Parts: sequence; C-alpha cells; structure tokens
Amino acid sequence: MFGTLKNKLKNLFKRTPKELEKEPETEAPEAAAPEAAAPEAAERAPEAKLSRKERAKLAKQEKKEKAERAAKEAPMVGAGGKKIKEDTLDDLLWDLEIALMEADVARPVVEDIRNGVRENLLGQRHSRQYTVDQVIEISIKNAVHDVLKVNEFDFDAWFEKQERPVSIMFVGINGTGKTTAIAKIANRLQKNGHTVVLAAGDTFRAGAIEQLTIHADRLGCRIVKHTQNSDPAAVAFDAVEHAKAKKRDAVLIDTAGRMQTNSNLIDEMKKIVRVVKPTLKIFVGDSLAGNDAVEQARVFDDAVGVDAVILTKIDADSKGGAALSIAHTIGKPIAFVSNGQGYEDIVKFNADWMMDRLFN
Repeated sequence: MFGTLKNKLKNLFKRTPKELEKEPETEAPEAAAPEAAAPEAAERAPEAKLSRKERAKLAKQEKKEKAERAAKEAPMVGAGGKKIKEDTLDDLLWDLEIALMEADVARPVVEDIRNGVRENLLGQRHSRQYTVDQVIEISIKNAVHDVLKVNEFDFDAWFEKQERPVSIMFVGINGTGKTTAIAKIANRLQKNGHTVVLAAGDTFRAGAIEQLTIHADRLGCRIVKHTQNSDPAAVAFDAVEHAKAKKRDAVLIDTAGRMQTNSNLIDEMKKIVRVVKPTLKIFVGDSLAGNDAVEQARVFDDAVGVDAVILTKIDADSKGGAALSIAHTIGKPIAFVSNGQGYEDIVKFNADWMMDRLFN
C-alpha cells in the first residue's frame, strides 16, 4: 500500500545533502543532566511485574509516544545549533516536489507540502543531536500531517446525533466500487444496531439494480427499487418514505455513474438532492485513478455539494496520491477507505492512519 510514495520519501531522506552552516560559539548542550533520567527509570521499574504481552504493549505505546513527541517538537533551538543552507534547501524542495508529483499528488497539495517544509526549515537552527536527514524527515512529516488534518470526520459519532431516518446519497462514476461501498456501510450500521433501507437509484443499468439486490439479500435489509430507466429521484423518495413509515434508521441511496461529465447524470444527481434533501452526500472514488479521482470529486462537489469521501481499492494503491489529494483539494474529509471485497473491509480514515502507512 502506497509503496511508490513511501519509497520516494525514504529515498529523499537518504539523498539529502549533509552540508550545514555552523553558528560560531553558540553550541547548545547536547546531553541532558544525569539526574533527568532518574524519573524515567523509576517509571519503568514496575515493568518487571508485567507479563511479556503487557511489556510488549507498553513498549509499543512508549515508542509511539516518543515518535509523536519528536514529530511535534521540531528540532529547533534558540541561538545555537546549525541551519540548512538555502541552496541546499532549494535542491531538497525540488526533489520533494518531483517525488510527490510522480506519486500522483495533486499540484495544489504538492505546493502546500512544499511551502510547509520550506517554512519549517528556512533560516531555522537545528540542534546538533539531529542529523540533517532527521530534520528533513520530521519537517516533511509535519507538513504532510497538516495537509491530512485539514478535515477529519467521525462517521459513527456523526450518525448517532442525526434525526431518523438518516438519508445518505452516494455518488461517483461506474467501476469505482460504489455499490460495494454502500453494502459495507449498511453492514457497519447494522453491526452497530441500526436498521437500513437500500435505494436502487442507479436505474440506468439493470445490472446495478441486481447487484444491490444481491447485497440486500445477503445483509438481510430492505431494498426499494423500480424498473430500469425509471426516475432515480422517485426511487430515493419512496425509500425515504418507507423508512419513515417503518421507523428505519438509515436510507442508503445508490446513484448512476455513467461519467462525471455527462450532463444528464449531473441533472439526475441534482434532482435527487432537491427531492430527498439527503443528510449526507458521499463521493466514492477509486484511489487507483489518481488525479482523475481528484477531478471527479471536484465535478460532483460542484454539482451537488459532497460532504465526505470514501476511497476504494486502497489496498492496491501503490502511489498514494489520491489519498493525499482528494480531501485537501475539495476541502471535504475522507470518511473511510475500502481495502478489500468483504463487508468488513472498510477502515475509518484519519491522519494518523495515513501517516503510519506512509512513514512506518
């Protein structure tokens, strides 16, 4: 997963030049006072009483906390230390820009990451306890994390607060795994004790209606469907009315996805929004599509106002550009990533999840 971007970033850290400018006679102390280690040792003393599994868990937690502290505490010092030469930094930023673009990261996102790294490093002095590579790596991690952290969305917590029935409309072009993503969300809601109605709003393809019907049968939930080429907005309306009458918790609305540039398709989406007024509109994008997925998200957002994103086929995404780019480009959060064909193969997205797969 994300192998291309991960490898490019690792190679970038290794290639960074070693030249630093020294500040005369202002060395910062490198070693902590001996007594500073005593409290830490005291805190670790009880470990002997823990089981092997508990010690392993504690060690993992300590390692994570140490990494988080290192990422938050940029290796800067006051008057002492070293700083990277400007021409060296320019070379680094160029290499970073090329690496991100080759991994299908959208241009505006590349510029934000590049500017973030430049702001962190230019003219700043860095403690001698860090190598240049470490300084570069921490700065890039901070910049990437800032991009990912723009919007985060806890779907489960959001759902609990909504008035019933909650209507969720799914948009995206054919072949992205939209119908399967709907089934995964239905499964997730049912596992959390909620009742679900599926609406077969992709009336353009008989196969889409059949596919959603198969998922409904497997999951044991109600499906509302009309004949092929019927009005998608009527299907969605009937599904919501059924949910109200039967006191169901959620209505998940499938939609057609012939092409995002098809004006008839966009008109259909707009009509569904007018008739049903869905509580949430989710764009489902194929992470393998790279910048095409970013453009698709932008078109649907302009047409109906996307609220959140599900990225599919994330397990096969070697580049990682779409995951970095979509949420930032349209300013909407990634709610989930889909990483397989099973109903359980869907993961709640957050910045730390992405950072862990990019850098660990």
